[in-house]
Amino acid sequence: MIRKLLTVSACIALAACASRAPIPDRVELPPAPPPGELPNVLGLSADAVRATFGEPAFVRRDGDMQFWRYNGAACHAFFFLYKQNGILTVQHVETLPPGAAIGADNACINGLRLHPVPLPVS
Repeated sequence: MIRKLLTVSACIALAACASRAPIPDRVELPPAPPPGELPNVLGLSADAVRATFGEPAFVRRDGDMQFWRYNGAACHAFFFLYKQNGILTVQHVETLPPGAAIGADNACINGLRLHPVPLPVS
């Protein structure tokens, strides 16, 4: 009796597993941010970024490239630094939420500065 009950239970469990939807091979990536860079941050050296924003919350190193993340109360900034003429410099910046016309929001970047500068009125 117990053997029969175990067999029926095993069959039910296998049937439940077989009825699940298959796991997809790929997951769609979100769309890329709009092209463009913030001119006041592009080209800054690693030392200048630290002097302007302090120490990053997270750093990832991949060969000669580094990814620095800064966390703010309302946004996050992601700096992509590459070696250029032997100096690690900012080559790309993105923010979450992104900017209206490009991948980085200037108000977010300004808010993360150790000493924010007034933004121009538009």
